[in-house]
Amino acid sequence: MPLNIDIQQILLHMLNFAILFAALYFLLYKPVKKFMDNRDKYYDELDEKYKSSLSEAEKAKEEYQKELDSLKEESEQIKVQAAQEAREQAKIIVSDAKKQADEIIAKSKARASKEKKAMIKSANNQIREIAEQAAQKLILDGEDAYETFLNSFDSEEN
Repeated sequence: MPLNIDIQQILLHMLNFAILFAALYFLLYKPVKKFMDNRDKYYDELDEKYKSSLSEAEKAKEEYQKELDSLKEESEQIKVQAAQEAREQAKIIVSDAKKQADEIIAKSKARASKEKKAMIKSANNQIREIAEQAAQKLILDGEDAYETFLNSFDSEEN
């Protein structure tokens, strides 16, 4: 054999290589490939779940934003309505207060008028009494009556 090459040895090595290749293929390649495929599926599923949850979260965010905007509008309407009701109630309170003030003024005027009339009547009665006393004194005493009349005024003032 030239160059010490033995064909039988080469074929034997090729057979060993084929057996080794087949053994490694069945023992390592298939399980590793299956493991890698499962891992790819798992991460693809995670990615799908993430994308779907992200889209759901964005939809929920949009819905909440719309709801928040509608609630803001509703709260503004409630504020406006409350302010309007407060103004109306303030007007009612002011008008009631004016009515009460007018009633108090009317009652006070009526009371003052009654008191004025009573004072005038009392003053007229006192003047009449004094005039009667003066007339009686003039009739009875003449000049002494005049002195007594003046003395009675001085005594009433003190």
